[in-house]
Amino acid sequence: MSFKYHNESALCQAIQNESRRGTPEVGIVSPIEMYESVIIILVTGFFAFLLAFLFSYIRKHIYKDEDNLDISFDAGGNVNAGLTATTVVSQWTWAATLLQSSTVAAKYGISGSIWYAAGASIQILLFSMLSIQLKTRAPGAKTFLQVIRARFGKRTHITFCCFALVTNVIVTAMLMLGGSAVITSLVKLISVEYATTLIAAILGGYTLIGGLGATFYVSYCNTAIIYIVMIILIFKVYEEGGDDSNPLGSIERVFDFVSCSKGPEGNKDMSYLTIVSDEGLMFGLINIVGNFGTVFVDQSYWQSAVAAKPKQGVLGLLLGGLAWFAIPFSFSTTMGLAYVALSAKQGEGLLTDDDVNAGLVPPVVAYHLLGKSGAIMIMVMVLMAVTSTGSSEIMAVTSIIIYDIYANNLKPYRMTTDTNSCILCGKGRGRMANPRDKCTCISMTFCQNCHQDTKNRAECRRAIKPEYKCVSHGQYREYNDYLSHLRNWSLVWTTIAIIPLTITLYMIQASLGWTYLFMGILVGSAVIPITLSMFWERLTGVAMMAGGISGTVAAIIVWLAVASTYDGGLTDWYNNTGKEVAMLCGNLVSILGGGLVTIVVTFLTNRNYEPGRNEEVWENTRDIDNPLSPWMEKYQKELNLSGAHRLDNRASLAEVRKAFKRASNMAFSISISTSLILVVVWPASMVAVGVMNLGEFVGWVKLSEVWAFLAMILMIILPLVNEAWDIWSALTVRNKVGNGDDEELIRNMASHVKSSLQSQQGRRNVSITSTVPPAKAKPNSVIEENHEETADHVSTISTGIDQQSVTPSDFANPTSLKDATALGLFQRPIAPNSPLPPVAFSDTELPSTANDDRAPGYQNSGTGNGPLSPVSLPKQDVPAIEFSTPVKSAAVEKSKRSTDSMASTNSRFLRSEASLPLDKQEKTEFMDSDFSDVIAHTVPTSTPAKSNLADVRSEISDLDEPLF
Repeated sequence: MSFKYHNESALCQAIQNESRRGTPEVGIVSPIEMYESVIIILVTGFFAFLLAFLFSYIRKHIYKDEDNLDISFDAGGNVNAGLTATTVVSQWTWAATLLQSSTVAAKYGISGSIWYAAGASIQILLFSMLSIQLKTRAPGAKTFLQVIRARFGKRTHITFCCFALVTNVIVTAMLMLGGSAVITSLVKLISVEYATTLIAAILGGYTLIGGLGATFYVSYCNTAIIYIVMIILIFKVYEEGGDDSNPLGSIERVFDFVSCSKGPEGNKDMSYLTIVSDEGLMFGLINIVGNFGTVFVDQSYWQSAVAAKPKQGVLGLLLGGLAWFAIPFSFSTTMGLAYVALSAKQGEGLLTDDDVNAGLVPPVVAYHLLGKSGAIMIMVMVLMAVTSTGSSEIMAVTSIIIYDIYANNLKPYRMTTDTNSCILCGKGRGRMANPRDKCTCISMTFCQNCHQDTKNRAECRRAIKPEYKCVSHGQYREYNDYLSHLRNWSLVWTTIAIIPLTITLYMIQASLGWTYLFMGILVGSAVIPITLSMFWERLTGVAMMAGGISGTVAAIIVWLAVASTYDGGLTDWYNNTGKEVAMLCGNLVSILGGGLVTIVVTFLTNRNYEPGRNEEVWENTRDIDNPLSPWMEKYQKELNLSGAHRLDNRASLAEVRKAFKRASNMAFSISISTSLILVVVWPASMVAVGVMNLGEFVGWVKLSEVWAFLAMILMIILPLVNEAWDIWSALTVRNKVGNGDDEELIRNMASHVKSSLQSQQGRRNVSITSTVPPAKAKPNSVIEENHEETADHVSTISTGIDQQSVTPSDFANPTSLKDATALGLFQRPIAPNSPLPPVAFSDTELPSTANDDRAPGYQNSGTGNGPLSPVSLPKQDVPAIEFSTPVKSAAVEKSKRSTDSMASTNSRFLRSEASLPLDKQEKTEFMDSDFSDVIAHTVPTSTPAKSNLADVRSEISDLDEPLF
């Protein structure tokens, strides 16, 4: 980059005379030997592998997480705010953050520093609003594209899958361009192919081992290293004190050199020490537009939101955005101005224009100030940035391939017509379900057969594990295992694809700066449609597609048209298409044109929209869920929700909004106000300053130093404290549970359920009753179903039996799953007023049973094992209905039930809806077999009804078998 002195003052004349005494050094020396670079890369990889194994160990042995698909992509869904913040900082710290920010500071002065930092921080801050929208309106979604699919269908979904994948390609390209440029410039005799292969192997290896969770741990360490190295360089440039080895070392010396340097013609007084810069402002606008695209359209940031609960996610994004601001602001203020100062000292630029655009400003400054150790520091910083963001991009691409391309379009588990249909049984759920054929599936968490399957597979030492025996979840778990296998291959192939991508970009000589400015033209048009999909109920899929596609096409046309007006036209491709004006026009047309088309087409295609349908729009997105681990279980504490294991039992949208209203208010208020301060108030106030004097420059530098130091302390201490507390809490729970037995775990949860029920009693007016019979009582009326090779399932109708209320204090320490059922862990009230076919029972004598351990509710009419006495029914008949296991399909229903699942038949609990009229109170009886294996309804009524026993059997239609 050419260099000129700004004025002929005595100070500048002295600096100019001193510069003539030495020989200028142009270009960068490669001080690192290739074997040293290989050792650095391998040590970094080994450290990342250790962290990945550590995360896997903690999740498996402390949190007791299952090795399933969702854990790989959401890290358990309960990541704390500290880890979320440090992960956001690490993900958003690209190689471009370190290299390109210093480049624009060296080219435009302090305007480049502030516009890079502010123009790329507001996206993270504002993304917190989208995060809380996703977590309240689609809590079970793993990608933002699943929300688009649920709302707008397949075509719109595929269109924005393309936008998301293009974004991941662009971000990965910039990572590898910056990383390979630094490594090849600092390391002797190393090729781009070799460096790229080493980095790709590290990325794929530890991401494959630990999944998304490993990226959280690695991101924490990488962020800490980046901040520490940055603080060292800041101290070296501004605070060490000048000597022969350090030509800078103080703020005053840096100011003297920079103030004597001639800046761009668009800067006020051609000074580097002013924010009034035409080129700097154009870069700021391009930066804002382009980074909106690479945050809002990049699945990796949505993954960070998915991995945390709403409050923790919002707080993590806000803290992460403010902490990240320090990296480009402080680092570029230091390295960019140090480059200008060192160039002034020798009277010529340290690098050529091509090297500056390639992002080599930080390496050359570090080498001049610290020698070989400085070059190693920069290499480590860039390597940290590449590994953290690269692993996040790999996980983002893999999640799109698995959840959106394969599971949604190519090979779904079940061809359901909409998300409201249960993926396990195919029946309707919630508001659209037929009460006679409604899904009553439960989650895997409280399924005894699933726990037995997990135990059997864990104890099996063979390569081929036993098949899943659970008839409810077994096939879906097998499908998830297949997706996990596919995930591993997707990770491998995505990692391998990085190598030819980087080599191709290197061969066509695409620079980091050009790619950074160009990204907004391709993906900026998708920003407003995606944002509206989380907020605007009236939005249509046609409008989203029209806005996204037309915005990109128009942006490319405008960009090329403006570039062709320069000398040489499009034949001088990189110079003319990379001009600030051409890039600015293309970026603005992309984001504004795409948004305008989306809004206009929405009003044209949805003119008859009814505002009353707003809630139904979001019910479709709330149906997105994993039936093995529904989102209600994760939020049951925040929502005071009992019976969260039932897939059909979830809080309303209004209840979810109310529970997270504080987080929503915090996201909207802090993100908007802080964004306005960073991009409007602060730059406007600096315009009044004009060109800085020494005192104002000292204040600017001190601000950058304090911000960097506070951000370092926050990002090192907060995640460590949060994670240590979470691990300690998990260990405490595990120690109380003992050996981790399911019933012990339920006893540990009893206190929480008790408080949950007490809060629910006032809101839902639910009372729980239990039938308490004499010991070894015999039934008055029994309906027996005999199955071959199985135990008998008995479903009874209780008539005239004394009932007593069961309060939570009665079961403060439940001793079995049956007692826990009374606390509401395994039940929810069935929808009232459901039509039930009537049944009448004659006064005939029922068969006897040799089992003395009969279920509570039977009445003894004799001694020993003699015949049972006839039933004393009231004069009116009692209608009742018996359902078979609700989660079984027709084919499975005909199969034999295992003896284990039928063994526990000696306890029942009744739950009544006290809020119903007395003559229509509904009581649901659960038998403690598979937690809800047999359900019987008894509804007192004043209307006599008679029917044969055969009429009780409900007809079950055949359902589709799972597809692989």
